[in-house]
Amino acid sequence: MPTQNRLQIVTVLAAALAAVMPVSAAADDQAFIEAEVDAVVARYQLPGIAVGVLRDGEVIARVMRGETRIGSGEKIDADSIFKIASNSKAMTGALLARLVDQGKLAWDDPVIRHLPDFRMRQDWVTREIQVRDLLIHNSGLPAGAGDLMLWPLPNHFSRAEVLHGLRYLKPKWSFRSRYAYDNTLYIVAGEVAAAAGGDSYEALMQREVFTPLGLTRCRVGEWRQAELGNVAQPHRLRDGRFELSGADGEIIGNTPMAAAGGVRCSLNDMLRWASVWLIPEKNGLHQGKPWLSARQRSEVWQAHMPMPLSVRMRAWDGSHYYAYGYGWRLSDIDGTARVAHTGTLNGMYSALTLLPEKNTGIVVLINGDASEARTVLMQSLTKRFTAPGNNPGVAGYARLLAEEAAVKKQSPAGRVLPDTSDRRPASPRQLAAMLGQWRDPWFGEVSICPEGQAVRWRSQKSPSMFGQVMTSQHGWLVAWEGASLTEAWLRPQGEKLLMAKLDPDGDFSDDFEDLEFSRIGECPAE
Repeated sequence: MPTQNRLQIVTVLAAALAAVMPVSAAADDQAFIEAEVDAVVARYQLPGIAVGVLRDGEVIARVMRGETRIGSGEKIDADSIFKIASNSKAMTGALLARLVDQGKLAWDDPVIRHLPDFRMRQDWVTREIQVRDLLIHNSGLPAGAGDLMLWPLPNHFSRAEVLHGLRYLKPKWSFRSRYAYDNTLYIVAGEVAAAAGGDSYEALMQREVFTPLGLTRCRVGEWRQAELGNVAQPHRLRDGRFELSGADGEIIGNTPMAAAGGVRCSLNDMLRWASVWLIPEKNGLHQGKPWLSARQRSEVWQAHMPMPLSVRMRAWDGSHYYAYGYGWRLSDIDGTARVAHTGTLNGMYSALTLLPEKNTGIVVLINGDASEARTVLMQSLTKRFTAPGNNPGVAGYARLLAEEAAVKKQSPAGRVLPDTSDRRPASPRQLAAMLGQWRDPWFGEVSICPEGQAVRWRSQKSPSMFGQVMTSQHGWLVAWEGASLTEAWLRPQGEKLLMAKLDPDGDFSDDFEDLEFSRIGECPAE
């Protein structure tokens, strides 16, 4: 056979192999992703999940399982709308970046330039805090400070009241000295955007983010379910089974926490959002121009605030750094950059991971309390693209989490919670000195008053926060009957009344430790 013919045959075969191999690899990825999603659904009995993976600008997998509302028969699909919770923060950061591009604000603007009435507890912090500081969790406040003004929902706090309440929150550390996650300052960021942009936060998000990027089913603020339909509902785990919890009414109301965690989107929207960041020159255009300048994209993904690097990240991922950008967490995994965030609300969990050097994005949306499920699934899917030969999968990572929990429990440094199994309802007579109306300067009024033979703690501004006061050998505690909250101690101190989580490692958004009540009146006559 002539040499030229042999070369032609080799060239044709090479081209054929090049065409087939990506298809084969994509098929393998699809099969792996489906198997891992099925494994996590089976292990954790999830009510519903939507997962998508994007690579080189193309969606290589969409996997949906379960129902929008358990028992409804309405299957989850790629257009089902989920609460994305704190994945909203990256959208808020992007909105501010758009306004910077438009010359309407600067990252180093003092916050009081846009919100003259804004105050922190310390005057010097009020003067110095800049727009960028609102996004990077460096305020010096304890983690979750003021979150009881945002959750549980529904409540009656306005955005103005949230901003006003910040001046009463006591810092735990010096300003800009360390990382501690917050939500309330993202509410301030949303109001800075509104002041600079000349419209409400919700209207600006629609105009500057959702519409130009084609996020057609993303919503924030008030809207009607009938507009769109196919809305995933939250579920909580009770006695080993998921049940509907906090389902939406026909009207989805506006909430103060929108800029921190109030956006809802579908899987397709979130894949589109991921593609904007991974391939901006193709998918990050609006009317033929960059939706966000290269300078602002770089600024958003800068490591602005160092974060503690956990033992798990070192062991599982070989991570060397961990930091916060503007609504994004930045780290390395198996030698490649990772840009990611999670979102957590009662009954709704989300996760978004981008691997820019591999042009890969992964989205996980779950309509149930599923912290462990989210962790093991996202870990396995990420490893598929960073270290496929070192991936124990959903089952393996679940086993590692169980081992981690066992070691923590057996460790002498492990926290042993007080035994309150002897608890019993406290009587009005036992609580005579505590009965009355109380007020905290940022949380507002609560009552501790008799209801028949029981005594209940009730919040005026957050009506789903109520519970029976119990007594135990370790003191008084509130066993919540409305919202799902960490049980809390009641601790009278002279003329003040303080509170604290029974489990100090409980949800930091249950920030009872930041409350300091003063008596303002007596209980109404029965």
